[in-house]
Amino acid sequence: METILLIDGENFKGKIRAVFKDVQKDRPIWHEYDFKGLLDKVLKDILLDKKVFYFARIKEHEDSREKSKQLIEEQRQLKTHLEKQGFEVILSGRVRGQLEEDQRGKKVLVFKEKGVDVKIAVDMVSLACDKKVKEIILGSSDSDLQPAIKEVRDRKVTCVYLGFEAQPNKGLSFTTSRTLLIRNSEILEFEKVQ
Repeated sequence: METILLIDGENFKGKIRAVFKDVQKDRPIWHEYDFKGLLDKVLKDILLDKKVFYFARIKEHEDSREKSKQLIEEQRQLKTHLEKQGFEVILSGRVRGQLEEDQRGKKVLVFKEKGVDVKIAVDMVSLACDKKVKEIILGSSDSDLQPAIKEVRDRKVTCVYLGFEAQPNKGLSFTTSRTLLIRNSEILEFEKVQ
């Protein structure tokens, strides 16, 4: 039975981006960020059999072809970078462009991810039901995963919440077997692959 790390990629990047913003730094260049170094440090006492990042598949949007192409290329570079660092990358769900009103009432194209949390939840429960895992480390702060966590724990699988010291999710901390928090200083330490 394995110990696996499942990470909601956009959720994880959002938390890292917030730390960089708090110290007035530009967001990291994702295809240069040392995710492996960060996670090796934070999870140094845990032997992982598998490490998986989940992202939604980006499609070209007719109202924003150039921006779509840019996002698709950035995702391709990040996927390659993560795979070189030993992660499996699963593209599930999709990113949808939606027109929404901003504060001034102007229509703005906003990209939203759909389906990633569902894929993570399905994978968690199926791995637990098939008795393929003894421990799941969940790198997501999405409260929608709480029912899946409960199901996994009901099947005697340990579930660890991997969160961030800045705004940990209390619901996930309560639902999981234990909580590990990534410090802001650790996030900043791994801005680039050494």
